[in-house]
Amino acid sequence: MPTSVEAFSVAGKVAVVTGGYGVLGGDIASALAAAGAKVAVLGRQRDALDAKTTALRAGGGDAMALVADVLDEARLREARDELLSAWGRVDILINAAGGNVARARNDNSSIFSVPLDAFDEALRLNLHGTVVPTFVFGETMAAAGTGSIVNISSMAATQALSGVLGYSVAKAGIDNFTRWMAVEMARKHGGRIRVNAIAPGFFVTHQNRAVLVQPDGNPTARAATIVAKTPMGRFGHPDEIMGAVQWLCSESASFVTGAVIPIDGGFSAFSGV
Repeated sequence: MPTSVEAFSVAGKVAVVTGGYGVLGGDIASALAAAGAKVAVLGRQRDALDAKTTALRAGGGDAMALVADVLDEARLREARDELLSAWGRVDILINAAGGNVARARNDNSSIFSVPLDAFDEALRLNLHGTVVPTFVFGETMAAAGTGSIVNISSMAATQALSGVLGYSVAKAGIDNFTRWMAVEMARKHGGRIRVNAIAPGFFVTHQNRAVLVQPDGNPTARAATIVAKTPMGRFGHPDEIMGAVQWLCSESASFVTGAVIPIDGGFSAFSGV
């Protein structure tokens, strides 16, 4: 068994981070690279991929770009083959692609005004965008008998957060999918393949900035409500997610599977009273 310090190491492991040039996904990719993992950043935008991998290499990391849409199974399989040809294996999959869909929001309108195709888009981006990469890269892990998959859930999975029905349904699906795949992998492909999720609380990102921050820099009314229900009294910083992610990807979490870990400043524990 590795020592207590070595048990937390991801050095030399091969990680795929979908949505790895976004705010949370990008920080996860950077943290894994800084910890010594080889990081394949996967996404649709070649320019953004090149910029991210260049930055990772400049910081001393080993990185490669995989151009693929997380909803395109055929292209994902091609990307997986590119990765295996270059690095020979996949040890870690971080499903960080996702986010809200503006047309699917109903913050100031009736839910009945949301087009069904917008609801479907939010559902597919977040749920299918996790399921399809898991099937593609998880198949390789199953063949090897080892690996760690980390999905991204949300506070919206377990509580009704106004305005984001499609996103909420998708994230609730991710919680169930995480547990289902954890059981499937362990029972049929061995106890060295683990599937877990993190459930971030509220972080200011490019996608939600307009909802949480006014043009003058002050918080919106929604942001003030969120902070009031967060016992720590603030939003999270993206780098506060990294410790939990690295732990789940390391041997120190070797008996952890099917878990959804809140990283939320106490939001999910607080009734508001």
